[in-house]
Amino acid sequence: MVHNLLLTLRHLEEMLHTNGVRHDLGKLEALLHPDFEEFGRSGARYGRSQIIAALQQENPLPEIHATQYTVSLLAEGVALLTYTSAHVDDLGNPYRETLRSSLWVWNGRSWQIRFHQGTPKTIE
Repeated sequence: MVHNLLLTLRHLEEMLHTNGVRHDLGKLEALLHPDFEEFGRSGARYGRSQIIAALQQENPLPEIHATQYTVSLLAEGVALLTYTSAHVDDLGNPYRETLRSSLWVWNGRSWQIRFHQGTPKTIE
C-alpha cells in the first residue's frame, strides 16, 4: 500500500516539475487543493492563486532532478511526501539543491497537494 502511494504521489509531484503542467491551468487547478499554500525556497509565503498565476507566466525551467523520495501516511487520505530536488546544468551537474515536503490529501476522487515547502539544502 505505502509503496503504491509513494509511486502515485511521486508521479503527481513530478508532473508539477514539468513546464507542460506548470503552464496548463486545468491541470494546475486539478492538482492544487483549493486551500493550497506554499512556503517557498525563498522564505516567501504563497497562496493558490499566486502560485497558479506565477506558474502560468514562468519561463521554461531547467531540468529538475528529484531523489530520496519518502512517504508517510499521516491519517486516512493524508500523506506527507518528502524529497530532495536540484536543477541540472548543461554538464549534468546539480545546483540549487532543495529539501522539499508536500502534504497531499485525497478529495474522494484524486490526490491534491494541500501544502508545499522548499528549504535550501545546506552543505553537510
